[in-house]
Amino acid sequence: MALRRLLIANRGEIAVRIVKACFDEGIESVLAVSEPDRGSLGAQLADKVVCIGPAAAAESYLDLDRVLAAAKTTGCDALHPGYGFLSERPELAAACEEEGVIFVGPSAAAMRRSGDKATARALARELGVPINEGSEVIASEADARRVAAAIGYPVLLKAAAGGGGRGMRMVESEAELAAAWAQAHGEAEAAFGDGRLFLERYVRHARHVEVQVLGDAAGNVVHVGNRDCTLQRRYQKLVEEAPAHGLSAALERELGEAAVRLIAALDYTGAATCEFLVDPERESAGFLEINARLQVEHPVSEVVTGVDVVREMLRIAGGEGLSVGQEEIAGSGHAIEVRINAESPPREFAPTPGLVTQWAPPQGSDVRVDTACFPGWTVPPYYDSLLAKLICSGPDREAALARTRQALRHLRVQGVETTAGFAFDLLAHPDVVAGRVHTRWVEETFLPEWSDAREAAAEAA
Repeated sequence: MALRRLLIANRGEIAVRIVKACFDEGIESVLAVSEPDRGSLGAQLADKVVCIGPAAAAESYLDLDRVLAAAKTTGCDALHPGYGFLSERPELAAACEEEGVIFVGPSAAAMRRSGDKATARALARELGVPINEGSEVIASEADARRVAAAIGYPVLLKAAAGGGGRGMRMVESEAELAAAWAQAHGEAEAAFGDGRLFLERYVRHARHVEVQVLGDAAGNVVHVGNRDCTLQRRYQKLVEEAPAHGLSAALERELGEAAVRLIAALDYTGAATCEFLVDPERESAGFLEINARLQVEHPVSEVVTGVDVVREMLRIAGGEGLSVGQEEIAGSGHAIEVRINAESPPREFAPTPGLVTQWAPPQGSDVRVDTACFPGWTVPPYYDSLLAKLICSGPDREAALARTRQALRHLRVQGVETTAGFAFDLLAHPDVVAGRVHTRWVEETFLPEWSDAREAAAEAA
C-alpha cells in the first residue's frame, strides 16, 4: 500500500529533500518543526507543519514522544526520520511499529543489530567480510591496555553505540591510553547514553570508502555504488565523491558484494551505508560500521547512478519492491559534494549563526544544490551548522573537480561567514587533485599550510 501522509521528523536541507521526494511520489508531507524553524524553507514547502516544541533539540527533535504524537495527531501513516536526531534510535522504530505508523527505515531489530558497532563487526566476521584488526567490546582500561599491546600502537578507541567522531580517540602509545580511555568513555556516555568502547588497529594514510545499499521487504538487496569520504576534519566529513577514485575493479567488486551480504543478513529494509577503511599500500579494506539511515552524502550516488535513494526509501516503506536490479545500476561520470557550513574556518570552525542577507547559489546543468537557505533566513544557533550541499558532476573526476571549484566561485552568500572559501582552497590543493590524501591529511597537512598562507597574506597586506 503506497504511503498517503508522511511526517518528516527533521529539519534543514534534508527536510526540504524529503518534502520534494514526497511531492514526486504523490505523498502529503507534514513537517515537524521546533519554534525557531516555523519559518524555515521546509515549513514553507511542506503541505502541513506541526510544532513539536521549543528550540532545544532535547525538547523537540530529540523528544521521541512529541515526534510520535505529532505523527498520530496529524493522521500520518508513516514517519521519515532523516539523518541525525532520532534517525538511528531503535526505540523510535519500535514505537512506530507499536502505534501502527510505518517507519521509513529498518525494523527496530535490524537497527539494533546494525547500529551497534561491536555487533556489526561480529556479523561481518561471521559472514567472512574482512574487518580491521581489533577487539570486541572492552570492559575496562586494563583490557584496552592488553588488547592494544597485542595489536600494536597506534590504535583507535571507538564508541560501540554511535559514530560521527564522538567517543573516538587515536592513541599513539601506552602512555596516552588512560587519558584517551577516560575521554572517549565520557564522550560516548554523554552522546549516546552508552559508554561502551572497542578498539581497532589504526591504519596510517587510510582512505574512508563507503557503499550505498538499498533493501526491500522481499529480501532484495542492491548496492548503489561506492563513495570516497576521506577528506575529513576531526572525523567529520568535508567532501564526498562518487565513485571512490583509484580503487581496483576487484576491490570495488569486493566492497559492493560485502555490503550486500551484510545488509541481506540483517533482513534490512530501506537505505543503509556500509563503511570501510581502505589501506592503499596493501590494496585491502576492512569493515568499519553500518549506518542504518540516509546519509548526508547520498546525492553523489544519486547523480552518478540515476537512482533516487530517497524515493526508493518511500516506495519500499509503502510495500513496493526495489525499482531497479543490480544489473541495471551502472555508474556514469563522477560527482563531488561539498558541505557549506555556517562556520568560521580561521576561528577553529566556530559556528556563525545569524541573518542571511544574500543567498544566490550557482546554477548549471551539472550543478545541484541541496539547501534550506534563503535570503532573510536566520541561521539558528541551536543545531548543526550545515547551510547547503553543493553537488557537481562531470564525465570524469578532473572535470567534476573543476566544475565544483567554478561553482564555489559563483556562490554568493552574505550575512553569515561560511566554509565556501575554505572548500575552494581545499579542492585546489595539488594533493587533492592527485588523490594523494588520507583521513588525517586535512589536519596534518592542509590546515597548517592553509593557516600559514593566511597569516603570510595578512602580514603582506
